[in-house]
Amino acid sequence: MLSKRGTVARIYLPPDANCLLSVADHCLRSRNYVNLIVIDKQPQLQWLDLPAAIEHCRRGASAWAWASNDEGREPDVVLAACGDAPTLETVAAAWWLRRRAPELRVRVVNVVDLMALFPPSVHPHGLSDDDFAVLFTLDRPVVFAFHGYQRAIHEVMHGRPDTERLHVRGFMEQGTTTTPFQMVSLNGMSRYHLCAEALRRTTRLGGRAEALIAECRRCIDNAEAYAREQLEDPPEIAKWTWADA
Repeated sequence: MLSKRGTVARIYLPPDANCLLSVADHCLRSRNYVNLIVIDKQPQLQWLDLPAAIEHCRRGASAWAWASNDEGREPDVVLAACGDAPTLETVAAAWWLRRRAPELRVRVVNVVDLMALFPPSVHPHGLSDDDFAVLFTLDRPVVFAFHGYQRAIHEVMHGRPDTERLHVRGFMEQGTTTTPFQMVSLNGMSRYHLCAEALRRTTRLGGRAEALIAECRRCIDNAEAYAREQLEDPPEIAKWTWADA
């Protein structure tokens, strides 16, 4: 689909059910387009109410202020997600960093219209350079979790400012029938992998970053051991919500 002409191809990855309703309504009303909707069949958390979901889908991509702590200032790192499972892990990563390293300014960006990442000269849905900079900044590291192959994001964002700062986590042909968390973990896209990547890409925490990265590694190992023994994810992962203390 990414190789098709921008005048006809559309790819949507709604992060929750309300965004799926908005995207499906738009696609069913459209004519003369090839629309692809990518959505998981597993139950997921609901991030946005319907009015917010409609506005998010209209924009194609937006910063989620409620999950961010940059408070409108320049962030230290951008955590971006495209797809429902990547969104879950990205929001959980932002939650974890907020509690372990509250001084780290994190901006969470969600992309529902994959074509919004294209430069506008390539696709009509592409964000303008100014809108792109508002979301992703011009020079801060971006850790991007994607429901697909990593190279697809590099292809789509080619031509954007300083793409060397883009660090994509996605599908690496790893995993089989296992727990939901182990699937993302095997592909290096779990909340702890994303946290560790963000910590590696910022200098704000100094020497504390290494200790936090080691903690992420222990969390990954503990979750794997629990899944091997219990055949399910640990409760702190399986039952996690943003409201958890």
